[in-house]
Amino acid sequence: MSQNNNKPSDPRILTAEQEAALLEPITQHLAEIQKKIDALRLDGEEKIVTLKNRIQLAKENKALTSGERSNIISEANAAIAEAKKVEAANKSEITALIAEGEAYLKDHFKSEYYDKVAASVAAEKEAALAKYNARVAEINALHKQNSAGLSGQELKDENYVNKNRLFDAKMNYDKELQACKDRLHTAFTEEYHMIDLLRRSRFTFAQNQAQKRENRRYTFNRKQFFLNNGLYIVISAVFIFLGIIAPVVKGTNLFTMTNILNILQQASPRMFLALGVAGLILLTGTDLSIGRMVGMGMCTATIIMHKGINTGTVFGHIFDFSSYPMLGKALLALLLCIILCVCFTTIAGFFTARFKIHPFVCTMSNMLIIFGTVTYATKGVSFGAIDNEIPAMFIPRIGKFPTIILWAIAAVAIIWFVWNKTKFGKYLYAVGGNSEAASVSGINVFKVTLCAFMMAGVLYGFGAWLECMRMVGSGSAAYGQGWDMDAIAACVVGGVSFTGGIGKISGVVVGVLIFTGLTYCLTILGVDANLQFIFEGIIILAAVTLDSLKYVQKK
Repeated sequence: MSQNNNKPSDPRILTAEQEAALLEPITQHLAEIQKKIDALRLDGEEKIVTLKNRIQLAKENKALTSGERSNIISEANAAIAEAKKVEAANKSEITALIAEGEAYLKDHFKSEYYDKVAASVAAEKEAALAKYNARVAEINALHKQNSAGLSGQELKDENYVNKNRLFDAKMNYDKELQACKDRLHTAFTEEYHMIDLLRRSRFTFAQNQAQKRENRRYTFNRKQFFLNNGLYIVISAVFIFLGIIAPVVKGTNLFTMTNILNILQQASPRMFLALGVAGLILLTGTDLSIGRMVGMGMCTATIIMHKGINTGTVFGHIFDFSSYPMLGKALLALLLCIILCVCFTTIAGFFTARFKIHPFVCTMSNMLIIFGTVTYATKGVSFGAIDNEIPAMFIPRIGKFPTIILWAIAAVAIIWFVWNKTKFGKYLYAVGGNSEAASVSGINVFKVTLCAFMMAGVLYGFGAWLECMRMVGSGSAAYGQGWDMDAIAACVVGGVSFTGGIGKISGVVVGVLIFTGLTYCLTILGVDANLQFIFEGIIILAAVTLDSLKYVQKK
């Protein structure tokens, strides 16, 4: 509306010419300051950039002899030294001019330009709404007139035409609102364009934050916001509700420091499992054998780190590691946990990558094989406690702080780095997003898939080893039952999509904390363990539904 050369009927709405006239004196004043700054930079900053480019070109020019190249570089370096002296001499004056320009913008831009544009935009929105309401009333009146005396198919056709007219009116209204939003955003960016020239894009922290806030406001979409965050909002409300009723029902506060540390402690081993399966979900896969791998790892670690001679047998054989040093037993237990888990995940990964068998089938086979083997070998018995000195060595408490949390933080940091800063991480997203396109672009899909499964195995083994030390042993084949669903659910709730190629480590962390915290809180409140599964099921269903809606909308 404002970009039209015709004068609007509402005097509050600025034309494009009026808006430009408001901005002109501000841009002219800043242009004068900018001209002085550019003159001061000419023999300083500008010359340094030019000379550095000359050096780079000389290094890349194969036609030059080594002597010619050395002469050019030495001359350029000498000139750079002189230019830096000029830059240093002019620095204070340039800084003063930048401060003058920013002070002028602070005093004049908002009051003389932006506020008037904002008022014009508000008037445009009012006019657009009035126009839309008038058009809707006109359409409804026309529909009432046209549908009089109609019935059957004719009435259905008229209703369909009316629905389309209303849709077109709404689309036009939304288009006008977007134009208003664009205009206000453009007005905001005018100021930062001038600051950008003054500062050479070296914005202050406050200026960067102001631009981020504006960009969030400009790109905000209510529907997308609730699709992306609706589940977190509901879960936050659930936690708030539990926190309110806990003092009434149980006479205790849920969110004390002790409880929070307990939640983080319980979540730490589970974090390893969720991080492992997250990489597989990123590839549109999954892993149903996680819980059984935890049971296998717990048995292995407990047998090796057991206090004294083992009372239980493995395939009828009693193991005795009591003569081993504490550190040696702990490291051997960790190594064997990782080796066993990696062996099974590698098998599943091989069949998935080589024969295109769905990970659901491969990992379900692993689940059955592991559980059957471990149960048969150990007769399903628990192997008792491990040496208390081992947990004290690896996960000691510092005051009330359980250092097992630091292991989880380290795992999160390492996997974040792998996902975001390595070539393998980029390939992981690419294969998950579109494996065929990734293969055509030269990515070895087989290798990436197999490495993702192997990395998951390392994390499972580490998680089982930590859980063994957290529980001070008590390893059995049945331990870890249901942990696969918890790990997968944590990833889904955290936004790692089953459609592939979508997910963040921060989401996995949030998902693990949500499920661990919810289970802990419900347990304190005395909610039956079976009923807790209902809560988890509802959350998983809601998370997958939202994920599917986002995928459908994207398509």
